[in-house]
Amino acid sequence: MSSFSSGGIKPDIVVIGSGVGGGGVAYQLASTGARVLILERGDFLPKEAQNRDAEAVFVQNRYRTKEEWQHDNGKRFRPGHYHFVGGHTKFYGTAMFRFRESDFEEARFEDGISPAWPISYRDLEPYYAQAEELFGVRGQAGIDPTEPPRSGPYPHPAIPHEPVIARMAAGLAKQGLKPFHMPSAVDFGDGGKCERCGTCDAFPCFIGAKGDAETSLLNPILNLPNVALQTNTKVLRLITDKEGKKITSIEVDHNGKREFIEAPLFVLSAGAINSALILLRSRSEQNPNGVANRSGVVGRYLMNHHLTGLIGVLPFSLNETHFPKTISVNDYYYGLPGDPTARGNVQMLGKIQGAMIRSIHKRFPVPIANMIGKHTVDWLIMSEDLPNAESQVRFSKEGEIEIAYHPGGWSGHDRFVKAMRQKIRKLGFPMVMRHSFGIEAPSHQCGTVRMGNDPESSALNSFCQAHDHPNLYVVDGGFFPSSAGLNPALTIAAQALRVGAHLKEKWQQGLLDAQL
Repeated sequence: MSSFSSGGIKPDIVVIGSGVGGGGVAYQLASTGARVLILERGDFLPKEAQNRDAEAVFVQNRYRTKEEWQHDNGKRFRPGHYHFVGGHTKFYGTAMFRFRESDFEEARFEDGISPAWPISYRDLEPYYAQAEELFGVRGQAGIDPTEPPRSGPYPHPAIPHEPVIARMAAGLAKQGLKPFHMPSAVDFGDGGKCERCGTCDAFPCFIGAKGDAETSLLNPILNLPNVALQTNTKVLRLITDKEGKKITSIEVDHNGKREFIEAPLFVLSAGAINSALILLRSRSEQNPNGVANRSGVVGRYLMNHHLTGLIGVLPFSLNETHFPKTISVNDYYYGLPGDPTARGNVQMLGKIQGAMIRSIHKRFPVPIANMIGKHTVDWLIMSEDLPNAESQVRFSKEGEIEIAYHPGGWSGHDRFVKAMRQKIRKLGFPMVMRHSFGIEAPSHQCGTVRMGNDPESSALNSFCQAHDHPNLYVVDGGFFPSSAGLNPALTIAAQALRVGAHLKEKWQQGLLDAQL
């Protein structure tokens, strides 16, 4: 912790959350000289042998939050949330996709609308490029048939396929598809840290080779005298002035002790679900529905992507691949032939192990689960989840965290999965098992504090500034008006860098205090 924070000097900017959103804003502001205090609910993730142990990670849930939520039917569950410095990127699968140009425009589906964003792909393009550089993204431009315009190539060459995955790519190409190298934030190549250890997707990286928010955004700035990181600090609520407009302070639980932190500017980046909960918990006489919620949208329009795993079984041969996440397919991103709403992205899952199978099918005998895990090639089919006002995170009457999840666009996703299952079978799999991922693992959570041009139907403007509170910005997946059909991490990072650059310019011009 730097001297300004430990010495009791008030910070200029408080960033709540150390993930890709908060980290991106902090990275841009660090060079201004402004005193930036980053708050993290958890601590640094320990580097230990269990980082690579599937039994510890998936069966024992060693790193998952112990907090419990409930569905709107009252059924309780322990969500796939991880509170560590670097946020959920400590466990993500390293996929770093740019959204397509059309993802920022309105699209109509059979059972809903994907609304337009208040920004365009062109607004984010330079920040996509900056984020790819900071995260060390490996990729190859010019092969993905849906790739949007780029101002330059990827910073590093694509990660090469291992033999089994190369055969999968060749087989897909024979079927007329255009598989391409998935853009991945892994320090792979000559002089790189990556060892292809086999435990990357959904595991923390034991050796720091994964391009996560801690490694890529925080480590470069935490040695600066004007940047401080305070861990084990859970933000409880935001407090406003008497008029209910300006955020004056926040109430936190710091190592079990209630404290208040004052600052002129606050950036809330706790993740789409937890940011919405903090805003709702901040209700007052002036803001009876919660902070930044004049429109009533906070906590609503929760999206999480339709995610289905297809597990191809090779009964007579082993899959000894260590890092399989090198293929992606976007041929049907705009729809199957004659069925434009059956659409999405195809990519690889990390290598399935027996413990992962047993974490879902708890009665599976250990030897059988381990044997199956050695003979599978594992795919992820992803489609856009359409926003629905009744899909929300909220507090129950008893004060419990409650998720009422009503995803949109499932029927189109189901048709897309069935079509891709047939394509995968043709690669030589006599059996392809199917498993759907639900809201219990909210790894792609978004939409709960949506941005837009109209304060009556959105909480934030195009720079993620709250319409109702000039010194509050919300920068995480919550700002998404729609989910698109691709992994969200790079888009959150790009918008965070854009917001940070916007605040940096105002700070350097001496306009930030005047604005607030």
